[in-house]
Amino acid sequence: MTAPNILIVGAGSAGRRHARNLHALGATIECFDPRSDRCEQMRAELPIRASFPAFDQAVARAESYHGVVIASPPSFHVDQSIAFAGRGVPILLEKPVSPDLEAALRLEKAVTDTGTPLLLGYTYRWWPPLIEMRKRLSEGVVGTLRHARFLMSAHLADWHPWERYQDFFMASRELGGGALLDESHFIDLMIWLFGRPAAIIGWVEHLSSLEITSDDNVDLLAEYSGKFRVSIHLDLYGRPHEKSVTVVGEQGTLHCGFDPPILRHSAEASGNWKTTTFQCERNDMFFSVAREFLDMIGGRRELT
Repeated sequence: MTAPNILIVGAGSAGRRHARNLHALGATIECFDPRSDRCEQMRAELPIRASFPAFDQAVARAESYHGVVIASPPSFHVDQSIAFAGRGVPILLEKPVSPDLEAALRLEKAVTDTGTPLLLGYTYRWWPPLIEMRKRLSEGVVGTLRHARFLMSAHLADWHPWERYQDFFMASRELGGGALLDESHFIDLMIWLFGRPAAIIGWVEHLSSLEITSDDNVDLLAEYSGKFRVSIHLDLYGRPHEKSVTVVGEQGTLHCGFDPPILRHSAEASGNWKTTTFQCERNDMFFSVAREFLDMIGGRRELT
């Protein structure tokens, strides 16, 4: 079987990670990035088949690609995805889909009209502790659900220590950065675990002294039927870094931690937790996404 040839659009940290994982799974890699230094950095890590400084040059070779990974800043996601959807090239799209609804609906129409497969990179759906949490919730281990808390707090300056945080796309509202869009992982997880809420209210703000034009603080409260509430807090200024999901029911609590990867369950007032520890690393979920994308390309499974 011919090795799948994958184009990586955007050779930043996310694009390079996808490239490494896809190459490890047997794919050949090409890349586009307007910054030649980023393509060269990818080339130093992997045998790159070709690289392009202009997007049109990459699109012109669409017939040679078995798939494309869109890992550019969010403001470019929709137009770049539509360019390949129009040529029937399967797409792995980094989150978020788009900074605005109108553009996202344009992409939805494009992939629907062309029948182009598209996989969204909400990678925490492949995180083993969360998969186990979802399984246990479906089994009713904590009884009737009353409250869930999602927390992500991590100082932006610590994300990419090799560059000034002010130069990172996350600092730019125009490029689609900010806590709400980038950490929409946790909104996706809420929907994955509990379905769509009946109502949601929230605050999206810039509160800290970070030199950014994007938001750095998000607080959301979602209402579900059956007297169940979900709160989500996201920020880009917290130290130490924290990330967790906690679900409280009438018969106990489940708590998912990310570092280290654990799932805890308790139904006792004393907090006597039964802890399951997982032997997984952050890249494992990205590797699972890459594997599913190649499976999708090969027609070996359908998206759900």
